[in-house]
Amino acid sequence: MIAAKRYYITGRVQGVSFRFFTLRSSCTLGITGFVRNLNDGRVEILAQGTRTALESFYDSIKKGPPAARVDHIEIVEEQPDSKYTDFQITY
Repeated sequence: MIAAKRYYITGRVQGVSFRFFTLRSSCTLGITGFVRNLNDGRVEILAQGTRTALESFYDSIKKGPPAARVDHIEIVEEQPDSKYTDFQITY
């Protein structure tokens, strides 16, 4: 069963390749959705996949790439949307 979650990541997450790190993690785990920088300095991710894949994805993004510092992740449960067939970096 597919689940969907929206993550808002706070910390040093812009300018440290966090979006590209997220893209690689999503592709490895079969996650669909998107990642983007927000104007307030956070990163937003919409991720869809199996519950197991989303748990592994969360473990990955809470660490982030080496130069990142994740201070907080807000998680919002979402309804899966079939329009997301891959994972993309959006601007």
